[in-house]
Amino acid sequence: MDTVHVSETAPATAAAKPRRRRVLVIHNPTAGPRAGGRLRRVLQHLWSLGAEVTVERTEGPGHARRLAARADADDVDVVVVAGGDGTINEVVNGLSSSAPPMAVVPLGTANLAAIELGLPKSSRAIAKMIVGGPARLMHVPSANGRRFVIMAGIGFDAHVVAHVNSSLKRRLGRYAYVLKTLTGLVGFRFRRYRVVVDGTTYEAGSAVIANGRYYGGPYTCTPDARIDEPGLQVCLFLRSGPISAIRYSLALLTGTLQKRRDVVIVPATTVSVEDGVGEPVQCDGDIASALPLEVCAGGPTLRIVAGA
Repeated sequence: MDTVHVSETAPATAAAKPRRRRVLVIHNPTAGPRAGGRLRRVLQHLWSLGAEVTVERTEGPGHARRLAARADADDVDVVVVAGGDGTINEVVNGLSSSAPPMAVVPLGTANLAAIELGLPKSSRAIAKMIVGGPARLMHVPSANGRRFVIMAGIGFDAHVVAHVNSSLKRRLGRYAYVLKTLTGLVGFRFRRYRVVVDGTTYEAGSAVIANGRYYGGPYTCTPDARIDEPGLQVCLFLRSGPISAIRYSLALLTGTLQKRRDVVIVPATTVSVEDGVGEPVQCDGDIASALPLEVCAGGPTLRIVAGA
């Protein structure tokens, strides 16, 4: 697919300031049902704050990664991801360790990274954060060589993600995952996996390897995981089968997941899964790889703008 660049600069009426912050916005125009309006409001606030803004719209899978790979700290002060968790994942995979810091305008379905970072709600507050907010370190692990921000998953978790396409997400939002969870209870061939965590082997029906606390929205899956701290948390769902999947889903929604005896959460620096060859692996809500799986917590640290 040909790469198409669309650039937008501040209107002539925008206030000129002595040190204009140079902002590159990588925008996924397919993210979220009301994404366009929110992004326009953020851009207006950025211009009113004196930022020099360039907008690059993605044209398909992989485009955000290529745009991020070209971001140079000599030309850009901050790279803004205007999209959902999948677009953030692509940008994170494109940025080098010497790249300018990243910021997020959440426009997607679940926006787990935004929840994890505690980003402000209003468009003006987001713009002020982009222009003047501090940057902090973000630890980025990898699954089969692909970086992820919030989580990687195998088993029923990945099966659901594999069957949620972009048009369904646009129509139903996060309820697309609810629908595919219900239909997947019939079509998925439930099995068990040998998950090796730092040399210790567990038998589990599914597993979520987490770099952050939240899963599926503002629901806590791994309470001790933090994206700004090294290390991972692995949530092992020990039982397999449709009844167990329903019970785990209800426990997540009601905040009782960690109380279940058939759920084990352990810290990790490395995770491997050798069986289930060819089955999908999801990273940050998109299918990114296939089993077998090797996860490493010792990835690069990137800078992210978050906070006032």
